[in-house]
Amino acid sequence: MDIESIQAKCRDGKIQWSAHAAARLLQRGISREDVLSCINSGEIIEEYPDYWLNPACLIYGITVKGEVLHVVVGEDDCVHIVTAYHPSPDTFMQDMKTRREQ
Repeated sequence: MDIESIQAKCRDGKIQWSAHAAARLLQRGISREDVLSCINSGEIIEEYPDYWLNPACLIYGITVKGEVLHVVVGEDDCVHIVTAYHPSPDTFMQDMKTRREQ
């Protein structure tokens, strides 16, 4: 997967928001604008080639308010928003990109 392809599809409006993502965004106080800002400013930090829906990845980026956000997306002819969350220092190192060993 490549971030430029994901960003281009988002700019072209080729985005699908899963019901799970919509519920999690509401629950976590994350706006769709925050998700798009994360993707547009972001970088892929993990890839999930065998994700059940289609190949997916974890994107690290910044919200419109300047906060760190992680967004999981799948990609085919469009971008599928799977979920988004603010990373926890319990799970990620100080850079919020590297997972801590479990």
